[in-house]
Amino acid sequence: MEASSRIYVAGHRGLAGSAIERELKRQGFGQVMTRTRAEVDLLDGLAVRRFFEEARPEYVFVAAAKVGGIMANSTQPAAFLWENLQIQNNLIHSAWMTGVKKLLFLGSSCIYPKLAPQPLREEYLLTGPLEPTNEWYAVAKIAGIKLCQAFRRQHGCDYISAMPTNLYGPNDNYDLQGSHVLPALIRKFHEAKIRGEKQVVCWGSGRPLREFLHSDDLARALVFLMRHYSEEQFINVGSGVEITIRDLATEVGRVVGYQGETVWDPTKPDGTPRKLMDNSRLFALGWKPEIDLPSGIALAYEDFCRRFAA
Repeated sequence: MEASSRIYVAGHRGLAGSAIERELKRQGFGQVMTRTRAEVDLLDGLAVRRFFEEARPEYVFVAAAKVGGIMANSTQPAAFLWENLQIQNNLIHSAWMTGVKKLLFLGSSCIYPKLAPQPLREEYLLTGPLEPTNEWYAVAKIAGIKLCQAFRRQHGCDYISAMPTNLYGPNDNYDLQGSHVLPALIRKFHEAKIRGEKQVVCWGSGRPLREFLHSDDLARALVFLMRHYSEEQFINVGSGVEITIRDLATEVGRVVGYQGETVWDPTKPDGTPRKLMDNSRLFALGWKPEIDLPSGIALAYEDFCRRFAA
């Protein structure tokens, strides 16, 4: 990519997409394209094709997706599968039809089998059953990876895929009905502090292990990969550091300033017991994350307060 390249970020209002847009502009790319859903509905194949034909992007970041936590995935399986298939199919096919030079598809660590060996290596894909609580989203993301590989094999397209670990940061979703664990904890502890509640109830046992990456670090990694990586095999993007959900809740409570008790509800699902990415291929290319988890949580809480607590 050059400073004058036409770059389209699909999903620029989301957590990952907004970080990609910020990073591209920070690095001096002057022609970063974005479109709202009102301008281009990514579920509408004709609208997407028309946009690509008119705007003629040279590089595309596919960060648009319907996302959510355990509850959202469990209650909306059809929406998570159908909408994500439509979005990525429309974007990837339109990119091919209009001669896009390079495309990066953003997947998710949930593509890996529930009980895959840890840390998760790229070759573990499709070696076992998925985690039932998010399999619909995972199946869509696996299809996106395979579609990029198929276009690469059949048409010689320079399409790559990156699998991020659990993300958090500015523009995150803090809706308790649809958010992921870290933003949900931020909101729960903040509201409990404001209301003076003596307890915060969290889902599950608190024992599962998770890895987290700040969205700004993800964006740096994706721009790096767009410039320096071109292989059919997708590549993991993570921090390499894991933490139990129980310890994560303790850290979020400390950052928020909550003084009460945390209670765990074992009747609620834990999800995958452990999910740590093997980031050795990415790290070997020379990229490393810059934001540690305590600092990142503090930045995320500042973002939450700016948006919702003013």
